[in-house]
This record gives sequence, C-alpha cells and structure tokens, in this order.
Amino acid sequence: MLSKTGNRMRFLGFDAAPIALATLRTEFFLHLSIFSLFFFSSFISISDLQHQQCTPCCSHLTWSTNKFKEWAHQGQGALPMQSALPRTYLILVGYLTDGRQENNEKLVDGCLYVKDNTGIIPCELLHFELEWLESLFLFPSWSYIPQTGQSTAGYVEILVDPVPVNLPKEVPASIPVAYPASAEPLLTSRIQCKKRSKLTVAGELTRLSPLLCIRHKTFFFLFLKCFTSAVWVPVLVQKPSQLAWHHMLQLGHRYTITSLSVSSLKKSGQRMFVTSVSSCLLPYCAEQVREQPLDSAWQGESTQSSSLETAEQLSDSLELGVEEERPKSTKESKIISYVGTVTKILNVQAGLFLLDNKVCLCLAYQPLLNSARGLRPGACVELIDVHLLQKPLVSFPFIVLGACLSSTVVLKSFSRLSTTYQPPASSGNLYLQLLFRYNLGMPLYLWLVSLLEMFEERFSCFFGRHRLLLSSTHRSPGAAEKFLVPLLQAVVPGREEARDVYNEILAKHHQCPLQKYLTLNPPCQAPYLSAVCRMAEQKSWEGFSPSQLLSPLEAQHMGAQELNRRLAWSYCTFSAGSFQPRLILLGVLRVSSRSSSLQLQDKSSTLPCVISHKDGSPFAHTALIGSLLQVENYQLIVERFLQTDFPSWEHLANLEHVREKKNSVYAQFYFEDVQILHAAEGQIQKGLRSGNSSLKKRGYGSLTSELETPEAKMLKLEDPKPDTHRDENCQAGQSSARRTSCVSRLFWVTQKEGLMLRNYQPPREEDGERWKLERSFQATVLWLGRPQLWSHPTETGNLPELEETRCDGEEGMTRQEALLLFMGKSLRWFPFLHLDGLYRFIVPCCSDLEVFDKLCFPPVPAKFLSTSSCPLCLPVQDTWHLQHETWLSCLTERQLAARLVLTGMDQRISSIPEVLSNSFTGSLVSFSGEIVERTLCASPKNEKPSMTVSLQKQKGSLLASDHSVKLSISVAPGSPIVVDIYIAATYLQHLWGLLPGAKILFQNLERKISRFHNVYCTYIASSCVSIVSLPASHLPFPSSPAGEASPPSLVFLSNLQPHLQHLPEARILCHLSCVLTLSLQWVCSLCSSIFKEGRCTRHSPPCPSHTGVRQASARVLVEDGTGEALVLCRNQHVAAMLGLSLPEWEALQNCVQSRGRVSIQHGEATGTGCVEEPEDLIACYLRSLCRSPLICRPILLDFSLDRKPSKILQPAPLQLRNFRCGEVEFVSQVGPWQSLLCLNVAEVEQDALSYLSSERIRRTSTDCRVGVTA
Repeated sequence: MLSKTGNRMRFLGFDAAPIALATLRTEFFLHLSIFSLFFFSSFISISDLQHQQCTPCCSHLTWSTNKFKEWAHQGQGALPMQSALPRTYLILVGYLTDGRQENNEKLVDGCLYVKDNTGIIPCELLHFELEWLESLFLFPSWSYIPQTGQSTAGYVEILVDPVPVNLPKEVPASIPVAYPASAEPLLTSRIQCKKRSKLTVAGELTRLSPLLCIRHKTFFFLFLKCFTSAVWVPVLVQKPSQLAWHHMLQLGHRYTITSLSVSSLKKSGQRMFVTSVSSCLLPYCAEQVREQPLDSAWQGESTQSSSLETAEQLSDSLELGVEEERPKSTKESKIISYVGTVTKILNVQAGLFLLDNKVCLCLAYQPLLNSARGLRPGACVELIDVHLLQKPLVSFPFIVLGACLSSTVVLKSFSRLSTTYQPPASSGNLYLQLLFRYNLGMPLYLWLVSLLEMFEERFSCFFGRHRLLLSSTHRSPGAAEKFLVPLLQAVVPGREEARDVYNEILAKHHQCPLQKYLTLNPPCQAPYLSAVCRMAEQKSWEGFSPSQLLSPLEAQHMGAQELNRRLAWSYCTFSAGSFQPRLILLGVLRVSSRSSSLQLQDKSSTLPCVISHKDGSPFAHTALIGSLLQVENYQLIVERFLQTDFPSWEHLANLEHVREKKNSVYAQFYFEDVQILHAAEGQIQKGLRSGNSSLKKRGYGSLTSELETPEAKMLKLEDPKPDTHRDENCQAGQSSARRTSCVSRLFWVTQKEGLMLRNYQPPREEDGERWKLERSFQATVLWLGRPQLWSHPTETGNLPELEETRCDGEEGMTRQEALLLFMGKSLRWFPFLHLDGLYRFIVPCCSDLEVFDKLCFPPVPAKFLSTSSCPLCLPVQDTWHLQHETWLSCLTERQLAARLVLTGMDQRISSIPEVLSNSFTGSLVSFSGEIVERTLCASPKNEKPSMTVSLQKQKGSLLASDHSVKLSISVAPGSPIVVDIYIAATYLQHLWGLLPGAKILFQNLERKISRFHNVYCTYIASSCVSIVSLPASHLPFPSSPAGEASPPSLVFLSNLQPHLQHLPEARILCHLSCVLTLSLQWVCSLCSSIFKEGRCTRHSPPCPSHTGVRQASARVLVEDGTGEALVLCRNQHVAAMLGLSLPEWEALQNCVQSRGRVSIQHGEATGTGCVEEPEDLIACYLRSLCRSPLICRPILLDFSLDRKPSKILQPAPLQLRNFRCGEVEFVSQVGPWQSLLCLNVAEVEQDALSYLSSERIRRTSTDCRVGVTA
C-alpha cells in the first residue's frame, strides 16, 4: 500500500523516501477514513488542476453523500437560482508557501499558495497558522474556482484545516514581554537609552489594516491593545517573510510580537513599532510570558529604522488631494460593523459587491482583499469599522458600506455555489486610476462607475476589445478616459491638501475621504440612445394639448379639415439642458442604406442625425464612419404626427378625437461641437483637414457597420496604363500578389438629385422581367484624370490627378462627364455627396483600370441616343468606397490650374430676388435661404402627383399623401423678400432638419407662377436639399402659437413699391375712411356650406354635421396722408375694425347664427356681389354701424401685402380726387389702391397718436431734405 502511495506522490512531484515512514503511518492511522478513500479517489497535480479542470468543483474526502447534499442545500439558501458546486473525488497534496518563484527568486506578495513540483496555485484559507508554511499537507476538503473566461487560471479555497504530513515546529517556552500600557510612552516621549534594544510587546489585536502595496513594496499595520485598558500601540509589518501574518491575525485574539524597534515618520513625526527580520508572531499564552521592565534597556533615544525610511518615501507617492469640504450641510457617515452574504458582484473592477440584496459594499478605497479571491456570490464576509453612507447618489438604489484604510474585511465562509472567479485588473484599472487621481468621494465615485459601466456596455460590442475603451495611458488616453476626464475636471475643484495614508491609519481621531459626504445629483448623464429617444418622446407629450398648437382666435374660425390638418404635424426642440441631469449624446457614427441618413448608434438603438459646419460648408467626412462621437451641444428634434377628427375648436379639450399619435426623433449639431473619442480608421486630426481622409483598415473586431471599406489606400503609384494581361473582371478573384491593390478614380460633383423611385435597375436576362422601380439617387460628376492603381496600404498626401494639367497646355486634364447611379447599399453615400466636392471612388481588391468604363451603359437605348454629349450611366457598386478629398475652393496653389479648368462648369446658384424677378426665365432653380415659416397645407388640386410619387406607398411616411408642406424662405432673418416652396408629403421621409430658422440649399426646384402672378417653387423628382446651417437655439418654442417678436417697422403707404410685393409684415398709422363690404356667416365645419339654426343647409347629399363655425370678413379703406389702401379683414379683426367689444361681438354672432349669413355693402361699392336683405334688423344695424362716423378714426394697423388681391374693387390706375379741409377744397391725383391683409388692429391713444405723428413729420422732413440735397 505504501509503495503504491509513494508512486502516486512521486507522480505529483514529491519524493516519498525522505518522509519518515513513522510519520506517514501515524497520520494515516489518525485519518483512517481518508486513507481508505485513496482506493476510490485519484491524486491530481497542480498543473492538471489548472489545465484540465475548466469548471468550478469541490472535493470532500471524508464526507458522506448525505452530508454533502445538506452542505450544498444550505449554500443555496441565499441564492436559490444558483447551482451548488459539483463534487469530485480528487486528492490534493502540496506545500503551503507564502511566495512564488519569478526569475529564480522568491516573490512574496502577501498571498498564500499551494505548490508541488508541477506548479503553484493561489489559495485562500479561513484559518491559518504560521507553522504551516513550507509544510506538506493533505487537503481533505477544498474547492477549485477557475477564472472567468480563462480555463488555465484559478485558485483553491481550503474549506477545512489541512492535514499535515510532516511534524510541526516547536514554540519557545518562555518569553519576556512588555504590554501596550507600558510600551505606549515610548511612542509619545523621547526616553534616553544607552544602546539599541529590541522589545517584545503582547496585547489584544484591536485593528488590522489591509495589505498596502506601493512601488512594489508591501506592508500593513496592526494595533495591539492593553488587556486592562484602552491603550493601544501601532506596529508596522513590512518584512516579506512576515506578510503571511496578515492571514493568521484575527481581531480580538491575543498575540505576542518579538524584536520590535521604535521608529517615526519623517513628515508627521508619528512614532510606531516596527518589526525586524528576527521578529516572530506568537499566540499569547500567560504561562509562557513574563513582563519585562523597560528601564534597563530603554534609556536613550532610539534611532530611526532604515527600513522605515523606505516606507516614508512610499508615503510621498500618495500625494492625493483630500476631498474638499463644501460649505453646504454635509452628512457624517456612521462607523459600524456588519456581517452579510455576497449575493451579487456589481463591478469587481470598481470594487462594488452587493450584500444580502440590499447593501452595497465598496472596497475601492482600500486594496481589494486577496485580489477578490473568495468574494464570490454565496460567501459570507464580516465588515469591521466600515462607513455607512445613506443615499450618497440620488440615482443609486442601495445603502453603501465603504471600507477605508482603517476598516477590516474578513472572509467568514466560502461560497458553496458554482460561480467563477472574476479577477480585478492588475494594471490599467481606469476606475481606480480616476478615483485616486481626482481623490473622489463616494458620491462622485459611484457616479463615475455608472458612467463607465454604461460606456462599456454600450460600445464594447462595436470595438471588440473593451479594454481599448478602458485603457489609460498618459500619451494616448482611451475613449473612456477622453469622455470622463473633462467631466471630472468640471465637477472636482483643484486640490491643495494631500492625502496622508499613514495619518489616515495611525491618527487618534479618524480622518478619511468617506467620513463626510453630500448626496449628489448627477451633473450629467449619457444614457442608451433608446433611452434618449424615449425620454425625448415622453417630454414632448408631457402636458401636451392640441390647443397649444393653435391660436384660439384663429382656431374658432377654422373648419374641421383645416383644423385637423394644422394639428397633423408639429415639432419640439430640446437641448442638453432640457433634461435633468444634462444629457450627453454618445454614439458610433453610421450611415444607413435604408434611410440614407446619418445615424448615431449604440448597442440599444440608432438616432438619426443632421451634421453641419458652422462656416456653412456641407458635412462630407467619410473617414468618420465608424468613429465614436461625443456631442454636448446639440438640438434634439421630436417631430409629432397626429391623426385627429376634431369637429371644431370647441372639442380640442376632448382627446378622444385623437385617433393616433406618432413621432420621430433625430438630433442635429455642428461638427465643430463633436469630440472624437475613438477613430475607426486611425488617428483623425482635430478638424479633419479639407483633404485626404484616413482610409486605414479597421482593427477592432467585427463592426456591425454596413460600410465595407477597402483594405487601404496605396502609397506607391503604379503604371496607370491598363494591363491587358490582368483579369478583366475586377470583381472576381485577383492573384495573390494583387489582393491588397485597389483602383481609385477622382471626380467632381456638378449636380446631385434627391432620393426617388427610378427605373435604372437593369432587367435580369434569365427571367426576362421588366425594369423595376427602385429607390435611388443620381449625381452628375466630372471625372478628373485617369484611374489610379495603388499597391501599398497607406494614405496619400496629394491629388496626382489634378497635377496632370500643365500650364503650357501640352497635356490637358482628362475630363469626362458621368451619371452616377446609387442603389442598394450604395445609398449610404447620399448624405456625404455634395456639390463642388472632390471625391474618390476606391475599388478594393482590384487591379483593372478599366473597371469604371466596363460598368457604364447609356441612359437610353442607342437608337434614341442622338447626341454624343449625353453622359454614360455608371451604377455604383456596393463594395466601392467613397472618400471625400477636398472642396474646389480649397485646392492648393499647385492645383489652381485644375481649378481654372473647372470654373464655370458647376451648377448655377441663384438668389431669391433673381428667382422672384419677372425677367427670370429658367424653369429649374437652385438657391439658398432661411426657413421663416413651415405650414402643412392641402396638396394643390390642379397638380397631379407623378407616377413615382403615387407608387410610393411609403412605409416610413407619417403624413397623409394628400398633404403638402409650405416653406416660406427668406434671404436673411427679417428680410422682406420671401418665396414659398411646396413639398409633397411623400418626399418628406427623406428630408430632415426642415425647421424654421434653418438655412437650406435647394437644388433643382421647379419655378412656377400662380394665376395671381406670384412666383413659387415646387419640389420635384430631381430636386435635392442640403442643410447649410441649423436653427439658432434661442428660437421660440414651436409648441406655442407665437413667440416674443419685435414689432413691425412703421412705414408709409407711399413707400409700398411694386418691388416689395413680398413684404412679410409692416405697420402703418392710418385713418379708417369707410367700410366697403361686410359679411358675417356660419358655415358647416365639414362641408363649408351655410350653417343655419343648428344644422347644415346642404341637402344633396345631406350633411350629418351638427357643428358650425362662424366666419367674418370685411374690406375697409384706409389712408395715411400719403396714399390709400384696401384692407381685407377676417374674423376677429372685423370686430376690432368695427370697434365692438367682445360681448357685443359674441351677441352679434349669435344673432347671425339663426340667419346663417348677413352681408352689407357701402353705397358706392357697387358690383361687389354682396346681397343685402333690407328688412333684416341685423343688416340694418350693421349698415348703420358701418356708416357711423364713430368707426372713422385713427388706428394702428399691422398688415402684410395681399398676394391674392380681388380685382373687383380696384379703381382706375390714376384718378383725380377732391379733398376738403375746412372751407378749402383741394384736387389731387391719387394712385391705385394697395391691397393689404390685416394682421392686427390697435386703437391709438392720444399720447401715442401725438408721438407717432411727430415721428411721421420728422421722417417726412428728413426725406425731403435728402431729396433737395440730391
């Protein structure tokens, strides 16, 4: 039997011969049950355990099956969803040691290990004796816990005391000792001594610091208390051979420590006892010690230990600022003790564990206990002198127990559950680096942890290794550090006072960063993009009422159709400060081939975005695709879409008429406000020059981007002539020597059209199908130079194609127009392609210089191709990469020749005054301007939608197809020149950012003239829009009917010249001469027929409506001394013109309701078409009111020019008029009336009338003087 055992132990690396046979016999007889199990179990070496055992397991040699089941069942009590450790029958034998071998030297780090000749493995014990070191043991009960994600690493938990195989060492019989009460004066006073002496101190262990490792030096403090009093003395343990004491020491037990000397800290002068090389730690036994008098040996000043100088130098490295106390009321943390079970590891890198599902344990402020070995779910820990912090962070759900350097964490029992070991990072731990760099208190640290956790969860799936995001180096900080450091610098003030860890441990009065705290409201947040959209949607609908979108004075006169149409589309704008706490946008820049829009993306969702430049140049940085961006200054737009059936404005409070609510969320921001946290294609310099973009191959794992970039741009330019020996089909496989080569071609964009269903998809020959409509867009480009072949993956710093043009004209630059067709995945390039941009197509894994020519085809069949100037069509392939190079205006001096060649070939951009001019002859126009107003209206009845529009049953369209949006565009804010653009709802799903205040570049709009000779434009299939600049953030909130605006300018009627036909709004001080016509009526809200006596008067077919809407209109004549004007007033402005109060106006409307309609006309205004009823009392009252001299009064009139004037009441172009002033009569020639539309009427008080009259006189005299001078 012994022979067999010896062979097994030799297999494990032990030599059984030196082991005394008597010792083996003694141990085997003492543990006969273990010995009998040798035949049912197998030995396992350390190496086999580490390499072959990939899952957690346990071994209990002496336990029965029932006992093991009971043990496992008890372990599942706190966590019933977890499974217990599986049992194995393995025998583990090895030496217990306190160090490991590295470079043939023993490295002692304060941990315990089990070793044999095959390897060494860390171990954890609940009970340890110093005499066990370097002794051979049999471990009857143990658990092996592998490391998470690694099958070759782990540690062993020793569940019960090991069985020694060799004999233990003996302990000395009698020791002279001093007690803390008599030894403590040596630390507080300087007593003269004759020689260096060593002291032995005995006492009760009252406090034990964690193991501290600074500059590769490991040490700890222990505190011995007198048995009969509260006097204690500190002891510093820093010798490598004594670090194992930390595993043996237990609070409340009595110990004896020999060969101590006294030393002090240089800076603070704090004195303590320090162990020497010969110091021993012994259990205190009253029978084996005798008290030692101190006077005989301690009569001189003790010299400072040289080893302590090293410790003092280590303290200099901990110059960390103490958290500044705030003037606000702070909370004092309570110091308590607690025993609990680890139920969840919240974040092992941050040192956060959950106890009993209700308390968070934070171990970040002290070194993690044994590198978190043993702190698995199900383990029981005892916390002594930890800080209790209630609600340190508003958003943190748990009470926090924080362990400082004076706290003690003791592992009471190991977990019985099958959970793996999650080791903390040994270096590059960004949590702890930022914690100590900025000396954060607990509230700020928890906020930091939440931001880092969110950051890693959101973006680790994009960049493969999340260590790239969390790594921290001073030269090249990672993305997470770039994100967090500015935030911490903003909330953490400058530090002057340094953190003294020795004082934190040794001071009589405890001081640490956890002592005081203030509940923190997080200053900012960076949630998932799905949460961002959800928060924006919720905020946009909070307290929403349809009446907010309409002015009550206007809504009460609207029919049901117009009312519901005005409610169908609205928007809200939010900034980062609109959310509490402030919201930061983080996302990977993507571009979708489905929506052809830019997007920010994280793990949860995508957020469409519009990016512009502050200088007005378009965003075209293709190198940013796949980069991680941070945006703090942005506008979050929520477009709201309602389907309602309100009968009238009186029912707006009844939300039952809201049939459906939808919304879309997108963000818009400037590129200058973007911080690039991680560049997908190599380092991107700040601002991204207007030249070559980086095109390096990604090396961060599989991105979920649709973009398939080529391997690289090549440095060496090969012979540009076509090689006839190469494979003609570049899409097929190339030779191995050409797999890294690529072909590129430079081009200049001269025209771009919008997204539309087009029939450019060629039919399949095999099935003979017809040409199908497919969503696409096209661009007209000019090829610059010839295709280039590149051979090495690097970036070029110039544009060789543009340098082919010589000044002497010997060799002209190759120029050829082409029509690029973008379909399928190539639609992703839509937001990057802009006019006047120089781009390069790169075909990866290709060496055929004729690839672009081979794919071209004529736009129409050859028999219809009558001119050779028609450009060929080139379908852009899905695998091609588009790279933006520069803009035409940014070419260098060496490339100016090419710029001169291209001058005049670009698309002409007109101005709005040119478009409105009568001399303009073009049918397609391009111009830029600022959106003044956005209104949803009905589609023009005289315009039939195109076939492509009618076929677009767009799934993403949120507006009815019979709607159109009218954009009023001005040259600049406040400009009187405005042009209207009508866009059908079917086009709107691809158009983002069409908001009031935004400056837009419109291309290829169709210019039209209305029957009233007004110029307007429509968006057609070839049109395209680009966002030039974003709306200002201080614009009025769009949900309100109107924002605070400056009053209109005061003008004269004589100043209204014909070229100011597009004056948006102005003001005149005038005199109301007479009322020419007046009409009051009630109409049906559904069919607009006359509504009389509570029902609609339409009979064929009958109208079921029981809701009427009152309407009023009047035409009045006003003059201001310089001219006359005909003013059209509607609804509430009619009451103001007539001078009626609100009760009088309401009573008059109620009287009209029983009649349906009442109309009157001035005696001189014949031929107006108004029909009077002479016998009607209401008509008589209104006639007398209109002829009353009371309404002929001075008024302040806000107006706009009537762009649809009536031609019935217009007088002759010029006529003579008689004017009387007292007894004197004047004759003057009067020009034609101006047609005005009333916007507001205000009565003029006497003081205001005097002031405005004086202003008119002053301005008139100034104009006269200017005319005389001229």
